[in-house]
Amino acid sequence: MEYTFTLKYQLADDDRDPDALVERLGEAGCDDALVGIGQPGRLALEFIREAESADAAVRSALADVRRAVPSARLIEVAPDLVGLTEVAEMIGVSRQNMRKLMLAHPGSFPAPVHEGSASIWHLADVLTWLQAKGSYSLTKSVLDVAQVALQVNVAKEGRRLPSLAFKELEALVG
Repeated sequence: MEYTFTLKYQLADDDRDPDALVERLGEAGCDDALVGIGQPGRLALEFIREAESADAAVRSALADVRRAVPSARLIEVAPDLVGLTEVAEMIGVSRQNMRKLMLAHPGSFPAPVHEGSASIWHLADVLTWLQAKGSYSLTKSVLDVAQVALQVNVAKEGRRLPSLAFKELEALVG
């Protein structure tokens, strides 16, 4: 099955030659990715990778990039953090329709990761909720990739905490 996802990286100061990056990425097996290097110090790779599962696709891409650009630091795997507009576009409804759904189900609609003038959610949470409602047609590969992206991003951020602090905080946030 084909899986579409994006890996975003921060590049080291001495690793910014675009031609050399593209060549090394191709040699490492990233020839199934569209390479974006428009923002200085950043690398974005949009993959369309064939694999037995979304997890295998993302893990193999992470390993390929690590081989090609070992100094690059992963910023995020996408799609994960999204606004209502992005979710609406994915499922083929208007943003207003998505907002109505959220407001009509305040007790069951997933809580945002950040709430404010521009709230954001984990895509996997919203897609799982929509799937449970049964009224929207979702591609299994999109939900699978969103779940893997969430797992990788949470694991990446979790590494920033000392293990004792993580366990103490985990008990408090329930």
